[in-house]
Amino acid sequence: MSVRGQQAFVDRRPEVAHARSEEDPVSTPPASTAPALRFGVNYTPRRGWFHSWHDFDPAHAREDLAQIAGLGLDHVRVFHLWPLLQPNRTLVRTAAVDQLAHLVDLAGEAGLDVLVDGVQGHLSSFDFYPEWTRSWHHRNVFTDADAVEAQAELLRVLGRALAGRTNLIGLQLGNELNNLVEHNPVTVQEVNHYLDTLLAAAREGLRAAAPGRLVTHSAYDAAWYGDDHPFTPEASALKGDLTTVHPWVFSGDCARRYGARSPQVLHLAEYGVEIAKAYAEDTTRPVWVQETGAPEPHVPAADAPEFARATVLNAAGCAQLWGVTWWCSHDVDRSLADYPELEYTLGLFDSTGRAKPIATALADTIAELRAEPRPGQPRDVALVLDCSPATRSVSGPGGSYFEAWMRLRARGVRPAVVLASCAEDPEYLAARGITDVLRTG
Repeated sequence: MSVRGQQAFVDRRPEVAHARSEEDPVSTPPASTAPALRFGVNYTPRRGWFHSWHDFDPAHAREDLAQIAGLGLDHVRVFHLWPLLQPNRTLVRTAAVDQLAHLVDLAGEAGLDVLVDGVQGHLSSFDFYPEWTRSWHHRNVFTDADAVEAQAELLRVLGRALAGRTNLIGLQLGNELNNLVEHNPVTVQEVNHYLDTLLAAAREGLRAAAPGRLVTHSAYDAAWYGDDHPFTPEASALKGDLTTVHPWVFSGDCARRYGARSPQVLHLAEYGVEIAKAYAEDTTRPVWVQETGAPEPHVPAADAPEFARATVLNAAGCAQLWGVTWWCSHDVDRSLADYPELEYTLGLFDSTGRAKPIATALADTIAELRAEPRPGQPRDVALVLDCSPATRSVSGPGGSYFEAWMRLRARGVRPAVVLASCAEDPEYLAARGITDVLRTG
């Protein structure tokens, strides 16, 4: 994102941020001035999960949002369902848009800012397609011109409807749209055209009434670690107003491979931020840890509070960090069927609304970061990442680069990531504060 985007929401934003000094796995650089970090949660309604949009109840939403605000969080990320918003290619339902706007207003009443995701798309292992994209109507959502224009129009409508809300952080294209690749084959070039078209539409919708609001997009970890995945690191790091990362401990079997208390797990979000910074052309471009969480059994419940604490503090040591948004607010109720087991336990609150120990740990950690501001500093040591689209997995859990970076981190080094193409560029290295360049092997 641009600097204007980062400064647009300072009214409710705390004036201090970042981590205190501790031994690894939590460690922090010296203090300096920097914009205050944002801390929030991805909102999953306690009653009925996202199916609650079928019979939206403002009282229930108000109760959930009050619980979230009670933890000291400053924002939520919210999701409507694409089939309910746009059941026909040329119909965006006013009633559904009004529901979403009402939720943004309720969040504002609770003192929370809001990022709205537009095209859902994909949520918690379920895909949500409008019927006009399926059966004998089938259209590839990434490449069919009419389907792409329909999504663009949805984003324009949402932008216009939400632009006047002072607590609106901005508009995101949708949640992890690259989850839809399996059923919608697409090339890198087609992905880039798709993202450019939708980002332009979102900006068009917000432009008149909401200058400075963020417009961005998100992808799950295959964009960073998947060999030849059509959503690329460059698309994440160059398109939109900031870079979003979703560093999940189940990606590449990270937690099972190394252990829930391992440096590889406790520094995973920090690593995700550093990888994202390496692919950016703008060395000041912010990075948002937009999803991270403690999924059982990858992170046992007993380890979840320390995992949350270490994850947030380690990420907070990164320069250019915009903030951390936990996944998620409330557990999925077990009366709902067919979710992967981990989806039932990801909440800060259980399905009765009771705060879990991880919620207390997260709230306490955020309070510490606000009371003792120690913003992240540039890293003077960098490890060179040399990979092609076909060998991108070397940078993911189990990969040779990932393990080399983590060995350095476990020894107390705070390595940046630098691409091989930039490793001998003195101006680029100086801009990032890098003085020592190390290579693997």
